[in-house]
Amino acid sequence: MSKKDKVVYKEKVNWKKEAALLPGYVIALVWVLFTAVFLIWILAASFSTTREIFSGKVFEFASGFHWENYVNAWMSSNVSVFFGNSLLYSVVSCVVVILISAPAAYALSRYTFLGNKPIKTGLILAMSVPEVMIIMPIYSLTAELQIKGRILLIVLYIFIRVPFTTTYLLNFFASLSRSYEEAAAIDGCTPGKTFWQIMLPLVQPAIVTVTIFNFLSVWNEFFMALIFASSADMTPVGVGLLQIVNGMKYGGDYGGLFAAVIIVFLPTFLLYIFLSEKIIAGVTGGGVKG
Repeated sequence: MSKKDKVVYKEKVNWKKEAALLPGYVIALVWVLFTAVFLIWILAASFSTTREIFSGKVFEFASGFHWENYVNAWMSSNVSVFFGNSLLYSVVSCVVVILISAPAAYALSRYTFLGNKPIKTGLILAMSVPEVMIIMPIYSLTAELQIKGRILLIVLYIFIRVPFTTTYLLNFFASLSRSYEEAAAIDGCTPGKTFWQIMLPLVQPAIVTVTIFNFLSVWNEFFMALIFASSADMTPVGVGLLQIVNGMKYGGDYGGLFAAVIIVFLPTFLLYIFLSEKIIAGVTGGGVKG
């Protein structure tokens, strides 16, 4: 077929429909602009002095860019310790949660056995219980058993994220065709080998998405860390920023404070920037039946 014979069909814009969506566009645009201005101001403040911040001249950079704010925040304000702790808690928790939740979700979605429905109901109920209601019983139990340290926070984060992760993965495993398992059984694969080598890779978008959610949840977690981080060496970034803010009463290095905020915010920002497509694919993929 020649180029002349080809007919290019261009979808006409439905202006009536677009006009009906205009209020939503305006609200989204206002929200994006507000967030962008807010973040840009914090970024500019992180390169400014305390005097420039209080005088409202953060965008003038009259005294230049103060890169030392980041050095002071990372070293003097212990942001490096807070950052390392949060990274440890987030990575270890996410890995262990997947190792627990993925096989559990696969078994609950693909096999019928006594207790299947009660377990699913229990996971939903566990997700509905607010963390504030279980803090005091857990604190009393750990104090009685003298359990403390980083391992305590990691275990708590794992227990809290397992119900959500398992429930999230249930629909994705349920949407897979049973022909995969039948073909694997014909080839002599055991159920365990079928899961690890065939079924788990098929739900990779969901694994990536829920891992990102878990990482962000643990990284930004504050209340449990405030209660159970018994020493400065265990403190994650959320509680660490609170300590830095309290220290501003005496030090007054607000440039370093905003530099610390940027450092803490950077990992989550990069996750959204580079993995946004995988997040969308993981959120929408569970509705496709195989």
